[in-house]
Amino acid sequence: MTQFIYGLLLYIFLMIPPIAALFESMMITHMHMQMPMLVISGFLMSGLLLRRSRLFLEKWNHNGIPGITLFMMIMIYWTIPRTMDEALTMQTMEIWKFMSLPFLAGMPLRDSWKKLTKAGKNFIIFIFTVKYFGMGALYIWSEESLCNNYLVIDQLTLGWGFITTAICLVIYLVYAFTVNPSEYE
Repeated sequence: MTQFIYGLLLYIFLMIPPIAALFESMMITHMHMQMPMLVISGFLMSGLLLRRSRLFLEKWNHNGIPGITLFMMIMIYWTIPRTMDEALTMQTMEIWKFMSLPFLAGMPLRDSWKKLTKAGKNFIIFIFTVKYFGMGALYIWSEESLCNNYLVIDQLTLGWGFITTAICLVIYLVYAFTVNPSEYE
């Protein structure tokens, strides 16, 4: 119940117009802060909601693959430059962002992650690593502005943020594949 309240408070906080405008004022805070925090709010709120829909989830998401696929589709959708741009200019897209990230990404992530095997989790992290390297390269080496609402320097900053995140994920994957966890138990 406490996590649900924290998630709800975070969700409400992120929807306050001056707070939303602050996060959306820079491309990197929009993509790498506001959007992940919306996913986290859904992740936290889902604990209570998942308990109430356990029978449905056992049928629909028994091995975690459908839920993690939905999570990945939503996350990939929101890294497309045009969708991020439209979230600033179209109110329906802004509403879609505030609904899809917590409820179609955060909630399925919580239910699915614990059901995946270690290899499955590492595979998902590998996919995001490749995606982040690709998006970083796109934002850095694109000759023109990809988002009309942001400056080119914002685009470069976001690109380097993607590359930095991808490097951190590579470090994690190297660690996960080289360190035997049974040595530390």
